Amino acid sequence: MKTLIAFAGLPGTGKSTIARALSAKTGAVYLRVDEIETIMLAHAPDRDIGSESYEILAALATSNLALGHTVITDCVNPWALTREMFAEAAARADARFLGVEIICSDPAMHRLRVEERPIDIPGWKKPTWQDVIARDYAGWSIADIRIDTAGSSVEQAVSQIISKL
Repeated sequence: MKTLIAFAGLPGTGKSTIARALSAKTGAVYLRVDEIETIMLAHAPDRDIGSESYEILAALATSNLALGHTVITDCVNPWALTREMFAEAAARADARFLGVEIICSDPAMHRLRVEERPIDIPGWKKPTWQDVIARDYAGWSIADIRIDTAGSSVEQAVSQIISKL
């Protein structure tokens, strides 16, 4: 059954790595909010994006779900409000919803990932460690799956998510 797999987690926890590997393994459509925001800011560097990029991401997810595709959304997805936006997108497309929170419980490992992360989107501004720890993020206590990348490989994480599909 077509499913919207909504990732959540702070930058540097491994969301994008796992989401891309999951897409490659399953053929699901992969949508990343960083790509949307980078283009938006390229056209208006001083603008406040607010929820606009998430609304665009949810709309793209809905249209791909309506075509019968499983969709992966890759974004920080920090609050119940944003998570509900994706759950509603799945409901509009009569699709299943799977919430996946990615954490890294080892602060040293997490910081290293943030600081050594390559820039993989031209023009993207990589967050600093200070940006990450200052971020307003509420843990997702009712996520369907919660994966700690401090003790789980990418392959293990992908297998765990696939087992829920």
